[in-house]
Amino acid sequence: MYSKSVQTDTAPAAVGPYSQGIISGGLMFVSGQLGLDPQTGQLTGSDLASQAARALENLGNILTAGGYVLTDVVAVDVYLTDMGGFTEFNTLYEGVFGSHKPARAVVEVSALPKGACVEIKCIAHKPLH
Repeated sequence: MYSKSVQTDTAPAAVGPYSQGIISGGLMFVSGQLGLDPQTGQLTGSDLASQAARALENLGNILTAGGYVLTDVVAVDVYLTDMGGFTEFNTLYEGVFGSHKPARAVVEVSALPKGACVEIKCIAHKPLH
């Protein structure tokens, strides 16, 4: 099966040995996105709201670079360092995804790279032509 790596300057460079995204068989797998500014590689702030907004923007930019859109997303995994931010995150998330509701999991983790408080990854699907 053919796989294609997706790379864009509108999202932060990978902080490890992985691709921003991979397209294979009509699916696009977007690697976990932190709230990093693509230009500086630094977190956009210390709070959940600013980091989550940027992480979701980064995710959208990678999808766009691969020829996908948010409504193509079928599954989202979210990692929070404090589940106390769950309601705040849901509000931000709904503002981005609107009425589109992919399958989703949200889990609390003890730590994330670069001291981030949120990481988001997704899978998108487009029918093969």
